[in-house]
Amino acid sequence: MEASFPKLAIVEDNDDLREELLFFLRHQGYGAWGADSAETFWKHLHRNPVDIVLIDLGLPGEDGFGVVEYLHQMGGYGLVIITAKGGQQEKLRALNLGADLFLVKPLNFADLGQALETLAARLRRDAAADPARARHGDGPGGWRLDAAAGRLRGPGDRQLELSQQETALLRILLRGSQQVFSKDALHDLMFAHADSPDTHRIDVILSRLRRKARDNGIDLPIRSIFGQGVVFTGTVNET
Repeated sequence: MEASFPKLAIVEDNDDLREELLFFLRHQGYGAWGADSAETFWKHLHRNPVDIVLIDLGLPGEDGFGVVEYLHQMGGYGLVIITAKGGQQEKLRALNLGADLFLVKPLNFADLGQALETLAARLRRDAAADPARARHGDGPGGWRLDAAAGRLRGPGDRQLELSQQETALLRILLRGSQQVFSKDALHDLMFAHADSPDTHRIDVILSRLRRKARDNGIDLPIRSIFGQGVVFTGTVNET
């Protein structure tokens, strides 16, 4: 993170508010970009890494709670809720999922600027005390699939042993890194000779793979995009 101005992303489906926020933040010296949905945000995040994310709760498709939860699990992000849903229940849920700030619309931009400065300073202190917390997504190194050995290697030489079906699924997702695959498409690619489509098979493989990764302490960058499909958001090393 830069000493004075961290990089920001705004996930907000209201075009006018998103543009107003971008104008304000850039005028304040921040590098910032915007997305109108969680799907768009995930597609752009790895190519445009950020330090702080401003997130609307009422997004189309995957809502803001899901974005907050996953970013908190990844670690190292400042998470700011900006929402018209200012009830106590929403606030408690957001904070429990890992949000740092909960701001209710209409936003006071001066207060927002001060809150971001405070949050950025705290993130710098946290990163200095524990550099591992400053990582975003994969960090250096990227992911590599050794299909012949049935092994996925991640940043820091983390390794995950894979079944044949898990290997086949990851081969598709890694080759199309940052591309959203519908479960129907994944099923057709993996089980081309099946008599009838059964996307539940994809759900089972994904569930098993995610559980195996969690058991091994690995943050696997596979996202399920509501109503769209599945995407691998990590950096992929050529094999």
